[in-house]
Amino acid sequence: MNVCVFLSAADLPERYTAPAREFAELLGKGGHTLVWGGSEAGLMKVVADGVRAAGGRLVGVSVEFLHHKARPDADEMVVTADLAARKAELLRRADAVVVMVGGMGTLDEATEILELKKHGLHAKPVVLLNSAGFYDGLLEQFRRMDADGFLPLPLAELVYFADDGADAMAYLQEHV
Repeated sequence: MNVCVFLSAADLPERYTAPAREFAELLGKGGHTLVWGGSEAGLMKVVADGVRAAGGRLVGVSVEFLHHKARPDADEMVVTADLAARKAELLRRADAVVVMVGGMGTLDEATEILELKKHGLHAKPVVLLNSAGFYDGLLEQFRRMDADGFLPLPLAELVYFADDGADAMAYLQEHV
């Protein structure tokens, strides 16, 4: 399975890195491929290190202005011209998407992937790894959107909120 992971390149506390590390280990042990932004920094590095150490493959999709931060030992590294092309390439290469904690870029990636799924432009499973309740507010907002009729399909068909790495992997194995 090729799993695209959207996540932060920031250095983060253990409450965020532990669930990410757990998922990465499960991904690697399962012989799966991490498809990610390609960075050698922060949480991106933590996840790539975990996948690599557990025997998984690394496929990075960097962007020209960040290529100097790309992981040198990735099995494959693609460099795109801009962020829009990067998101499209990440989705193209993925069988499923996992969104981990992150800032504005991660939120942008998550909402675009969900918008594309909402319109039927892909049917890949999307999981938000809700480490330390990071996405509780977003889950509340999505539930309101669902209840108030803003979503053309039920929220449960659009995205799955996982409590930990094992929950995320179990969902993917059942839905890919």
